[in-house]
Amino acid sequence: MTANIIRQKLEDALKPDLIEIIDHSAAHAGHAGNKGGGHYNVTIVSEQFEGKSLVQRHQLIYKIMGDMMKDEIHALGINALTPTENSKGN
Repeated sequence: MTANIIRQKLEDALKPDLIEIIDHSAAHAGHAGNKGGGHYNVTIVSEQFEGKSLVQRHQLIYKIMGDMMKDEIHALGINALTPTENSKGN
């Protein structure tokens, strides 16, 4: 369910060419410090990343996720690419 919400928020905000979300939550359930939020890896390709540094791209995604980062998401791995970077295989 959370992965679907992540997808919808990112699609609405960034209109990506590609978005892949991998849910690793089951492998991390109950580990120290996790109070129930899930573990996700996101690969997203969007023109909105053009001219932005890696830090700026991550900040944008964290802003889009908003309050989800407090409870629903414990860990979020991000691979944020421009279409040009994606076509080069970076």
